[in-house]
Amino acid sequence: MTRVFTFILVLLMSAGSAAAQDRAGHGRLFPPEDLGALEGPDRDAWQKPEQVMDALGIAEGARVADLGAGGGWFTIRLARRVGPNGIVYAEDIQPQMLESIKRRVEREQLQNVRSVLGQPEDPNLPPGELDAVLIVDTFNAFEQPVVVLRHVRESLKPGGRVGIIEYTKDGHGPGPDMADRVDPEVVIDAAAAAGLHLARREDFLRYQYMLVFEKRTS
Repeated sequence: MTRVFTFILVLLMSAGSAAAQDRAGHGRLFPPEDLGALEGPDRDAWQKPEQVMDALGIAEGARVADLGAGGGWFTIRLARRVGPNGIVYAEDIQPQMLESIKRRVEREQLQNVRSVLGQPEDPNLPPGELDAVLIVDTFNAFEQPVVVLRHVRESLKPGGRVGIIEYTKDGHGPGPDMADRVDPEVVIDAAAAAGLHLARREDFLRYQYMLVFEKRTS
């Protein structure tokens, strides 16, 4: 009986270890069951979506992507901004997120949102089509950021822009653990290696920094 109990215990420990390793391999992915944490009533006040879209020059009729769209908080606002003549590609690598966006888009009765199931190293965005790509609190989840950003660059039109927003490390406000936050210089170096030129840094966000990049033509 003791041997059987010990054998079962070893199996349970092995299964737990495997599960822990699986979580560790995807530890930076935002869990779909926690999407409500991103929907606080005060987010509009500190996220300033209109200023973010202004900083990227997003106008009516534009074709843009929300990379790592999560539950679609920014997707909806982008869709309203570009209007019926524009397109928003809502990209995520988790199917559960895209299902959440689909429900949200249906509630909002929007016809200009396209869901895209990306891969960890390739967001599968249409090549040479986009005016802008917005990446909010997602760079920190990239295992191969230079590879991802090269694909993002390929999706841009000449002169297209990329906005990357991440939480600062000052410890204030909402956001992920300090260990999951990224210094802006790390983002800038990865973008440069991918062929994206830093156009400017925006400082209007309370808890985050925003970097705007442009596609290099040479």
